Amino acid sequence: MSSQSQSSHSHAKPCPQCGLRYQCICKQAPSLTNNINIALLTHPNEIGRVTNTGKLLSHCLPNCNLHIWDRVNPPAKLLEQIAQQTTYLLFPSEQAIELETIKPKASTESVLFIILDGTWQEAKKMLNKSPWLQSLPKVALSAAQLSSYSLRRNQAQGNLCTCEVGISLLQQLEPHNDVSSLQQYFELFLQVYEADRNHKVFGARE
Repeated sequence: MSSQSQSSHSHAKPCPQCGLRYQCICKQAPSLTNNINIALLTHPNEIGRVTNTGKLLSHCLPNCNLHIWDRVNPPAKLLEQIAQQTTYLLFPSEQAIELETIKPKASTESVLFIILDGTWQEAKKMLNKSPWLQSLPKVALSAAQLSSYSLRRNQAQGNLCTCEVGISLLQQLEPHNDVSSLQQYFELFLQVYEADRNHKVFGARE
């Protein structure tokens, strides 16, 4: 890469959606359909992190809404959803039930799944400081896959990132729904992020 190119890239502004600086991948985002409702409860620290993968879900899934967690003021729209729908919190615990045991009582029943979007330490804090979350039934995903997410240090073995949790949830509850394009988009994000971190355009020649 020439010095002139490096100079121009050094002033590039990150995309407000995907967060990448040198190559936006928003146009590659697939548009999927999902019947189950997903709520991303995002820790405030995640909003400014380029490494956040929850945004990939909210960009690609029509029934996936993002809410910002606040210890004092829970998100009103999410509380309203919880009051109207059968709701489960995706969080591993001794009391958690297996995902495959959940079946809607009727074909028209609307079920909501809440995913805590943050580091593992932040997710535990969000739960411990939110009585309204503690009262929800917990659900655990089957550990059928290993995480390919490696953008953060101290990632505990066996833990999935937010996007991987969403993909696994859809694969298990909507096996008829092909989410391979979402998996490919996630993998593209990982590759482009590495190039972005090194101040390069993904796929560009040196």
